[in-house]
Amino acid sequence: MADVAKRAGVSHQTVSRVINRLPSVRPETETRVLEAIAELGYRPNQSARLLASSHSRLIGVAIWGTSQHGPQQVLLALDAAARKAGYRTTVNTLHAVTEEDTREAVEELLQLAIEAMVLIIPHESGLRFATQVDLGLPTIVVEGDLSRTPLTVGVDNVQGGQLATRHLLELGHRTVVHLAGPPGWAEAAARVDGWRLELEHWGRPVPPLRWGGDWSARSGYAAGESLARDPDVTAIFAANDQMAIGVIAALREAGRRVPEEISVVGFDDLPEAPYVDPPLTTVRQDFAEVGMRTMTLLERALAGEEQPTVDLVPTSLVVRSSAAAPRVALN
Repeated sequence: MADVAKRAGVSHQTVSRVINRLPSVRPETETRVLEAIAELGYRPNQSARLLASSHSRLIGVAIWGTSQHGPQQVLLALDAAARKAGYRTTVNTLHAVTEEDTREAVEELLQLAIEAMVLIIPHESGLRFATQVDLGLPTIVVEGDLSRTPLTVGVDNVQGGQLATRHLLELGHRTVVHLAGPPGWAEAAARVDGWRLELEHWGRPVPPLRWGGDWSARSGYAAGESLARDPDVTAIFAANDQMAIGVIAALREAGRRVPEEISVVGFDDLPEAPYVDPPLTTVRQDFAEVGMRTMTLLERALAGEEQPTVDLVPTSLVVRSSAAAPRVALN
């Protein structure tokens, strides 16, 4: 910074004001400083800044599987909201959802003088870690706890499961088979709850949970091969869009037409959902809203509010062509 000040012919304080975008710097002076910065290839030293200030304005994020659409969209929205509020995010990715992996990721982030922690780990291991360990700073659990407890943010997956099931029942299906997500995932359990609640509300039989997957299209395809052999199945609610797409592929290969013979509804509303064949009816999650509510909760916690809470983010049904009224058998 001293070299920049010397090159631009200004004081060290003036360079600092330009870098931090503070007022009271004349435009021509700012131009000289920026030109000197470009010529010298200067970059602010974050470590030095942290030594000079007790506030890093840095948020640590431990996240599972950034290749997954949901967590990635939440992260992008959180990062945008953080930047707007004058914060930055630093991210550590878990490649396995275990308490050990969570602990390692968090410990690495704590070495960076973060002011708050966000766990985008929608698995029971992340929640166990958050409830058992006091990090000494605000810690927000995203999607791992859907009970509206303090310092948690999530989507109303129970409501989403009800929406998907209700749509199929309203089309005229007697009952709905559910292709569940993997054990240990809060979202998967909540979607099962919504599916079961809606069937019970209608007084319809609740099929056994015989089919499940690991969120992948491959696991949906494997379940679809079995479901295609059951002539009593007319409606399927898959716990996410990837598994729904796999189910549809398996049904079609087995000669079962969608939606003429079997209706399929997914969950998430992936960008690809309108373009599969047939276009997928699904439950939409507002990932951007999840990210924004996470930052709102963080700001309240950082301002000293004790145990702040936010409501679950509601879902909505997106009706396309993969679900229809059941075919009436001819006499």
